[in-house]
Amino acid sequence: MAFVVGLACVSWADLALAASCQDPAGFASWLESFKREAATQGISQKTIASALTGVNYDPDIVSRDRKQGVFQQSFEQFSGRMVSTDRLKKGANMLKRYGSMLGRIEQQFGVPGSVIVAIWGLETDFGANLGKFPTLRSLASLAYDCRRSELFQAELLDALRIVERGDMTPDEMRGAWAGEIGQTQFMPSSYIKFAIDFDNNGKRDLVRSVPDALASTANFLKSYGWRSREPWAPGSPNFDVLLQWNKSEVYSKTVGYFATRLEKEP
Repeated sequence: MAFVVGLACVSWADLALAASCQDPAGFASWLESFKREAATQGISQKTIASALTGVNYDPDIVSRDRKQGVFQQSFEQFSGRMVSTDRLKKGANMLKRYGSMLGRIEQQFGVPGSVIVAIWGLETDFGANLGKFPTLRSLASLAYDCRRSELFQAELLDALRIVERGDMTPDEMRGAWAGEIGQTQFMPSSYIKFAIDFDNNGKRDLVRSVPDALASTANFLKSYGWRSREPWAPGSPNFDVLLQWNKSEVYSKTVGYFATRLEKEP
């Protein structure tokens, strides 16, 4: 879940003030204001129309955002559930299946395959569960809500930029309920900053391309200071980098635990 807090560098004060989290009836008016703001940020009318026409408010998304509780679990509870025997076996198989590619990724970015595969497994069960929520509707609903409107307005703008540069169409942009996209669940802002075309087909495709998704994950970690051939236990510089991937200490400890277990698998 490559979600970095503090991404919104654009002032969205007027839009944020216009948001009314109690009244869904105001969403259409807010969306029209957002479209005008997107145009001032350089997004083409073609992209705005294709991405936002027909987008409606989804109260279920807002409700989900306000009821998050998974990381209230202890590390033992969370890791015990997430790092199952079956997932360890699948992860070991993925390390072997993509060994050559993961070796090239480590050579370029310094991040070992075990860490990348651990993130991949925890985020989407190695691409099996990418999520089916329409990303633009989710982001627009969260942007309209008052709780974190400025943050999600910036994410929605970056989602439009992904469409604008041709990496994905609006219909292809589906993922987790909070707007995460692809095999390792990048927020749009992280997609814009760190997605790379590792398979050299001309697109940064984190949904269908395993090479792009895994190399982009390594690029994210390297960009935040991952140190090659160093440990990732809590208290280490590399653990601090994992916390940039996900702010939850329980989650980051589980990534490290999963990666360590993978390295011991036969």
